[in-house]
Amino acid sequence: MAKPPRAWQRMLSGRRLDLLDPTPVDIEIEDIAHGLAFVARWNGQTRGDHAYSVAEHSLLVETLFGRIRPDGPAKWRLAALLHDAPEYVIGDMISPVKAAVGPGYGELDLRLTAAIHIRFGLPAALPISVKKQIKKADRISAWMEATQIAGFSETEATKLFGNPDPALTQGLQIVLRPAAQARHDFTERHAALLEQLP
Repeated sequence: MAKPPRAWQRMLSGRRLDLLDPTPVDIEIEDIAHGLAFVARWNGQTRGDHAYSVAEHSLLVETLFGRIRPDGPAKWRLAALLHDAPEYVIGDMISPVKAAVGPGYGELDLRLTAAIHIRFGLPAALPISVKKQIKKADRISAWMEATQIAGFSETEATKLFGNPDPALTQGLQIVLRPAAQARHDFTERHAALLEQLP
């Protein structure tokens, strides 16, 4: 009988995360921050001397979510920060690749998301209204990234991601930074939000 393929990954923390059956106890924020800081958005096709990481993107989405929902509780801002957290182990696939891969990627993402949420005191599944607001922030972030660092015209980005309210993006500029800085800032923001939870 053939041995089943390995479905776990060893993390730098020493944790062994089973990708098919992840448990909250095997999830550490340092592993998430490290992984996300080294995963490039846009398959690395961005201007500048540093990749634009998922950690940087997550920080931007959390900022935008705070502008969309200024009265929102810290737990939903934390959910916004962690919205792409599964990518620390499964990577960031651009939408066309996700569509080609099929439902398997989405199922993996859902299982990891549930375990991550439980680990940090969030519900396994978010309320639909909160998911929609995070998705709105995510799309605004994608528009900003597309136009500022990924070479898209505003017209092209608007067709793909919608036309963001200028009030939500005012004063926000994407700056490419070393992975270590993104990792540090992601970890710090996570800690600050955790402290605000009841």
